[in-house]
Amino acid sequence: MPTTVKLKDGTEVLIREMTKDDYERSLAFFRELPEEDMLFLRRDVSDPEVVRDRVEEAERGNVKRLVAVADDKIVADGALELAGHGWQQHMAELRLIIARPYQRKGLGTLMARELYRLASSEGVEEIVVRMMRPQTAARNIFRKLGFHEEILLPSFVKDHRGAKQDLILMRCDLKELWQRLETFLSELDAAGFRG
Repeated sequence: MPTTVKLKDGTEVLIREMTKDDYERSLAFFRELPEEDMLFLRRDVSDPEVVRDRVEEAERGNVKRLVAVADDKIVADGALELAGHGWQQHMAELRLIIARPYQRKGLGTLMARELYRLASSEGVEEIVVRMMRPQTAARNIFRKLGFHEEILLPSFVKDHRGAKQDLILMRCDLKELWQRLETFLSELDAAGFRG
């Protein structure tokens, strides 16, 4: 599964599954994020115990975690949370965050592709993402990838400052995601941006 990719600026990045050895790198990655990026995350990932829990979740297999590594540093973190049973056994939730210096270089799309591959191998048919209303850039990216806004719950969650925010749930069929993603990646290939 480890895959080396080339970003739009020529930087090479390794995308691979998270391991228990990534604890320190993961903690450093999250602690280096700007406050505005941390504001809308579901958990306080600057807390060492939360990061330890995330690594252990990946080891148990109920959450598939990928990291992108450049110069032995994590520069992106992605997760696919599998429902696994019951009414939602055909669904998974996707989470993705990219370090600021690596944004707008195609890394988010390349990470999403690898998460889609994981979803497909797990028999997932639909992927959902949840975010707060102020996360407009993230919503725009997911719209380009074929996600549609399904639900808006007013003042449903609180950000890390304690302010109530609207929660937006977006959903997409995995087959539709693959079609849109492959079109986008073909455009990157034609422009010479990927390895």
